[in-house]
Amino acid sequence: MANPRKTALNPDVVAAPLKQYYSNAVRSDAGPLLWISGQVALDAKGELVGKGDLRAQAVQVLENIKGILEDSDATMDDIVKVTVYVTDISAFNTIADIREKYFPVFGPASVICEVSALAWPEFMIEIEAVAVVS
Repeated sequence: MANPRKTALNPDVVAAPLKQYYSNAVRSDAGPLLWISGQVALDAKGELVGKGDLRAQAVQVLENIKGILEDSDATMDDIVKVTVYVTDISAFNTIADIREKYFPVFGPASVICEVSALAWPEFMIEIEAVAVVS
């Protein structure tokens, strides 16, 4: 079901998204936006989840984002943009199924890029997001 606060766009003038969990563009009406700082694989107690396990870290990061959204009466479907930082670009394929679980249809606009390091050497992924909220 489409989200009335946003519209995913994949015009024919550009190639289709490489993965189904994101869109080439997302249009939203001006209104309240929630800017979520980069989330890493720390649980609510500040403990690392998934040391050396990219997939476990990705789930924790996305659950952190989900929790922040729920605190603002929003859902993952309200996200219009994510930036994904990884320490190994192979994550593009390694965590694709996890991202599809959180963004099954009408996914956000997305960037994924490899970085040389994140805030702690144990972190393998960090995701920041922007969501439309009411």
